[in-house]
Amino acid sequence: MTQHSSLRGEGMGSRHRNVLKRYERIKKLREEEKWKEERSVFGLPKVKSIKVKVRKAKAAEKAEGAAAGGVATGAAGQAEPAAASKAVSKTAAPAAEKKAPPPKKA
Repeated sequence: MTQHSSLRGEGMGSRHRNVLKRYERIKKLREEEKWKEERSVFGLPKVKSIKVKVRKAKAAEKAEGAAAGGVATGAAGQAEPAAASKAVSKTAAPAAEKKAPPPKKA
């Protein structure tokens, strides 16, 4: 019988988990210099696990690149502001398609 893809251990290192194993908690305490070798491995203090958000970092790099180089060009050689205006018009289109409710009769 084959194993389901969600149960495989290939991508376990890249996924964010809130609960860490004991050895991972000890490793994190050592990095923070809060671990003493004579301490027991039972009753460990809580360790904060922070999820890293990559999306904001990419946006910040893009903003810095645009500010430093003026107008940045995309892979096709077109300016990015034109592509941004297309994206804005696509998001604004559904709002324009909504019809106003009929006026109430008095």
